[in-house]
Amino acid sequence: MSDQDSIFFRNFSILLGVMILLTIILAVGSSMFQDNLVENLKDRLDRSDIQASIAPAAAVNTDPNAIVEVAPAQQAVPFDGSLDGELIYNNVCAACHGTGAGGAPKLEAAAWEGRIDKGAEAVLANAINGYTGEAGLMPAKGGRTDLTDEQVKAAVDFMTGSL
Repeated sequence: MSDQDSIFFRNFSILLGVMILLTIILAVGSSMFQDNLVENLKDRLDRSDIQASIAPAAAVNTDPNAIVEVAPAQQAVPFDGSLDGELIYNNVCAACHGTGAGGAPKLEAAAWEGRIDKGAEAVLANAINGYTGEAGLMPAKGGRTDLTDEQVKAAVDFMTGSL
């Protein structure tokens, strides 16, 4: 074997040894780095908050034998349950009774003559249940079915008292 061949094999062996040593160092270093990275990211990658925020709001029950208890709905009373007839009139009734829309009588004594003659109970019943007559239409509770009967009575009393 010539000198050049032995120099080549020696240099090649050294290069191969350095490459193997570098590979081992990189493998050990990356393993240590990965362990540290996983430890550091565990807290930041807690996905329970994410799962809670994207959870469905409801589920469909497909079991025909399941007994489902439904809580009674709590209906909000408008105007915080106020029995202030003027407040209710201004916010609900004035839309029609202030302008005469749909044949609604304005707050003028002449417009109410035929209605008042039927009695306060009939006027209140028409206001609560609604009324369709020749002169126009009165929707039940003025279209605000969430009003209580007492609130409608307070509004009717305010209107008839203002004549």
